[in-house]
Amino acid sequence: MHSREEQLAAFNRLLDIMDDLREKCPWDRKQTFDSLRQNTIEETYELATAISRRDMNEISKELGDVLLHVVFYAKMGSEEKWNFSGSSGEDEPRDSFDIADVCNRLCDKLIFRHPHVYGEAAAQNAEEVSQLWEQVKLKEKGGNKTVLGGIPDSLPSLVKAYRIQDKVANVGFDWEKREDVWAKVKEEIAEFEAEMRKCENDQINDQMVNDQMVNEFGDVLFSLINAARLYKIRPDNALERTNLKFIKRFNYIEAKAKEQGRELKDMTLAEMDALWNEAKTMN
Repeated sequence: MHSREEQLAAFNRLLDIMDDLREKCPWDRKQTFDSLRQNTIEETYELATAISRRDMNEISKELGDVLLHVVFYAKMGSEEKWNFSGSSGEDEPRDSFDIADVCNRLCDKLIFRHPHVYGEAAAQNAEEVSQLWEQVKLKEKGGNKTVLGGIPDSLPSLVKAYRIQDKVANVGFDWEKREDVWAKVKEEIAEFEAEMRKCENDQINDQMVNDQMVNEFGDVLFSLINAARLYKIRPDNALERTNLKFIKRFNYIEAKAKEQGRELKDMTLAEMDALWNEAKTMN
């Protein structure tokens, strides 16, 4: 591992390169906060994928890509011109900032949110820290004014549901015993099945949207995510593991079909299922 001096030197080198690129590269010079936004989202997902695959080399690489975006935004924040797409730059309110402001604001927030480390508060385990955080955030200047106020609208629905449940649990809105959640899961599944049967009896066309059935299915998912939380499972991580497992097994079916000179669409479901069971024995 590198010394602190080497780490700081590497970060300083990155800042110097960012200065050069913003001045001398036509592409980098053209970028705005808006133009980079989607790339930032994609880079974050690529990092998440590398973490799911437990690939340390890829994690290191993708962290660099995410860090580049942080430095890039900070560089634009320090410039005189307005840095949003379609902006004239005239008579628009702005607050300039640079990478030092980003780091200092983060440090100040971390110190404020860890009174059990930097203050007099006490927390003996991770659960107590989480509960303390929710109390601190409500007191924070410019922070959340309500328990659910800090949840970003743009979060993926699966992650958002988990965060909602986690936040309300930290202020006491939770099951007394975690096994009690299964009655709720079964109740929601039963309500969805009842609505589904109603639609079938009413001969509703598959192409028609039934809002109530959608609502009931959302309740099923929400209750399962709550169960995952209570059993210390991150549902997004669990689902991604299953996604990767399914891809690997289906790729096996496809590869075996090609070995036989066949197309998947020409195989029977029983034949594909037999290859699926073979794939299951291999991972």
